Amino acid sequence: MPRAKADLTELVSMPSVADARQYPPEHCRRTAEWVAAAFTEVGLKDVRLAETPDGSHAVLGHRPAPPGAPTVMLYCHYDVQPPLDDAAWHSPPFELTERDGRWYGRGSADCKGNIVMHLTALRALGDDLPVGLKLVVEGSEEQGTGGLEAYVPDHADELRADALLICDTGNAAVGVPTASTVLRGLANVVVTVSTLAGDVHSGMFGGPAPDALAALIRILDSLRDADGGTRVNGLDDTGTWAGVGYDEQQFRTDAGVLDGVGLMGSDSVADRLWARPAVTVLGIDCPPVVGSAAAVPAKARARVSLRVPPGTDADAAAAALTAHLTAAAPWGAKVEVERESGGSPFRAATDGPAYAALDRAMQEAYGKPISFLGQGGSIPLCNVLADAIPGAELILMGVEEPRCMIHAPNESVDPTEIERMALVEALFLRHYAASAR
Repeated sequence: MPRAKADLTELVSMPSVADARQYPPEHCRRTAEWVAAAFTEVGLKDVRLAETPDGSHAVLGHRPAPPGAPTVMLYCHYDVQPPLDDAAWHSPPFELTERDGRWYGRGSADCKGNIVMHLTALRALGDDLPVGLKLVVEGSEEQGTGGLEAYVPDHADELRADALLICDTGNAAVGVPTASTVLRGLANVVVTVSTLAGDVHSGMFGGPAPDALAALIRILDSLRDADGGTRVNGLDDTGTWAGVGYDEQQFRTDAGVLDGVGLMGSDSVADRLWARPAVTVLGIDCPPVVGSAAAVPAKARARVSLRVPPGTDADAAAAALTAHLTAAAPWGAKVEVERESGGSPFRAATDGPAYAALDRAMQEAYGKPISFLGQGGSIPLCNVLADAIPGAELILMGVEEPRCMIHAPNESVDPTEIERMALVEALFLRHYAASAR
């Protein structure tokens, strides 16, 4: 674990945000090179940086399987979300800081903590590696630009494996061993509303002059019903979750919901989180409060994200969202909707030998059987890999849990999760190899 902490300290110090508008690309390149060197050190062969169609670099490597042994893919990503508001962090975002038994820093959980988990597991096994390995460490997952998704279909043979450990999720709570079996898909759009040839003086024209920002607010408000539930015309909003539930009070704690503030939507938290579409307004372009003029806005735009549950086609969901936004425009406002990014929902089969080996490993490491939960986030790569490598078992796991607060200020990881999930991975590789004999 001291080596794990040292690794994570180095990784977190590199601001590998895969967006050249925010951070120089050299940071991602340096992080990729660090990852390649680290996995070479633990015994992988021909570790290299492969440029993907979006310009990012994936770190790829392999280790041949012993005779008769299966091959396992180890996936994670080294790019991270931007830190957002630096002032909201209680310690520097790119400096690993220990506080109250947790390690804080951007990427400490998502997903550099999973890189360290892989490295720790492989160091535990040393030369006694019972399976073949394929390494895939993505470089632009957080940006959703699809570099690796576009790379995989033409390179399926070099990535082929019997089981795929997609380590970009985690446990239901600290100490609760979990595999995610469902992922929501994603449909992101940018909606632009135009009402005037240009901004006009609010004293001379305000009142009858159509306000683009007011029109945008009306349009966005139409995406929710009175209790805050997502309502997009043409999409089913009645899905139910049949697996393990999510206690409402625990959800409030995990999400940091303020006292007295109600949750949005109705029925169970699990229904709303894993079985139904969910819309979020990610950002709005409009005049800022400081520096705004006494003018009626002529144009405003918003970035809108729609999470798509299994059973709903992501393209159909994007089309429904576009049609809804356009139809909701008041006063004849002009609306343009640009499709930004998307991905299909995913559901894993859990009845194969890899899942049996994982259950055994988790029981040994945690003293508890495996739990299956949904995941509200989206990993479009899962469907791409499932199509490119048919028959492979795909397992979603990792060191992340609700208290990690991934994508938010003060992201952190519980080091005991790195320790135990590394043990899970090492035990899994042994048990999975034994099951193939």
